Amino acid sequence: MAAKPAAHQEVSAWRPRIPGVVEVFHAHFTEHAYPMHVHEAWTLLIVDDGAVRYDLDRHEHGTPHDTVSLLPPHVPHNGSPATPHGFRKRVIYLDATHLTDDLIGPAVDAPDLADPVLRRRVGQLHTALARPGDELEADSRLTLIGERLRDHFRRTVRAPRPDPALARRLRELLDAYVVQGISLERAADVVQAHPAHLVRAFSGAYGIAPHQYLTARRVDLARRLLLDGRSPAEVAAAAGFYDQAHLTRHFRKLVGVTPGRYGR
Repeated sequence: MAAKPAAHQEVSAWRPRIPGVVEVFHAHFTEHAYPMHVHEAWTLLIVDDGAVRYDLDRHEHGTPHDTVSLLPPHVPHNGSPATPHGFRKRVIYLDATHLTDDLIGPAVDAPDLADPVLRRRVGQLHTALARPGDELEADSRLTLIGERLRDHFRRTVRAPRPDPALARRLRELLDAYVVQGISLERAADVVQAHPAHLVRAFSGAYGIAPHQYLTARRVDLARRLLLDGRSPAEVAAAAGFYDQAHLTRHFRKLVGVTPGRYGR
């Protein structure tokens, strides 16, 4: 029987000087699976080889190579290889400069867009983003991509997603205490709810446990700090992790590589 190929990982990440772009992330994974997590930014994803299967808002989706996927901020998702050989992907994380919160609902409903023109433009944007000095081209291409994405989703704008008050208040607390952290007992005291009820309300509203949400926000912060050139030891403390080992454990689980390798 043939031996199973060894797990393979390739990652590159950087922050270009383009307004609205939080991070560019290229990766090739054969086995890595992302657990449920959230991002503060929009995730604009294309897959160049293989395919990814993922759950978004408790519905299963896939990313064949001819589609563009747009995953909205604050909505839990995971990801794993859908083929035996894994996947090669390119991701751009975008802030609200080009995509606003009113598009979150439509993006949850239909995150995978079969649009050859959009797919080609996103690929061209990645090429421009990788070339220092081509910032004007990249900015121009991103502007047109944002316009096309808005055209796709504004045809189906719907009412905002359900966001029960209790769950929203806990999310606001977690966002305010990303680095310092807040105990469940303290959070329950602030919002005047039983701790168990608070956990159930949050998990029911967002599909992710409060501790998973907080960890994902901390990992997002760690990514930004690492791209600023700070060391993993510095980043661990600055992003709210107990120590560097604590950061490494969660970072590898959510990003696929260690903080040191990502920072390089």
